[in-house]
Amino acid sequence: MRKTIMLVMLVVAVFLAIPASAQDDIDTSGITDDEVNAVAEQLYCPVCENIPLDVCETAACQDWRYEIRLQLAEGLSEQAIIDDFVDRFGERVVGTPQDPVLRNLSLITPWVIALLVAAGGLLAIFSWRRRPEVIVSEGEEAQRSEFHDMLERDLTG
Repeated sequence: MRKTIMLVMLVVAVFLAIPASAQDDIDTSGITDDEVNAVAEQLYCPVCENIPLDVCETAACQDWRYEIRLQLAEGLSEQAIIDDFVDRFGERVVGTPQDPVLRNLSLITPWVIALLVAAGGLLAIFSWRRRPEVIVSEGEEAQRSEFHDMLERDLTG
């Protein structure tokens, strides 16, 4: 009975080891580091903040670069790999959004705001330069002079 249980456990262990060994069968020798980095430089590390995947040295990033190597060896295109990372980790792994509307909006909006600020600044400068001269009538000048004299008397004591 004990031999039967051991035999069953051995057979189960062999069958469980087959899928694990099948994962290492992909030949990645034809994929260079430059090809991997060409894809990785377009992605940002999902764990680290604002660090491109090609220069990040964490263990997770090394695993993701190896995963890119495997996907390139399987024949996936750069865009397919990027789309896969976006599907799994969200839009934060790419520098600009993948949606064309959001991408255009995020790239154009800063320029539009800068142009509006520059136009507003130019309008303000031109309006300050064109201030009309204030013409003061004789009565206003006399009243202003009277107030000025009163202020001077109050200040001197």
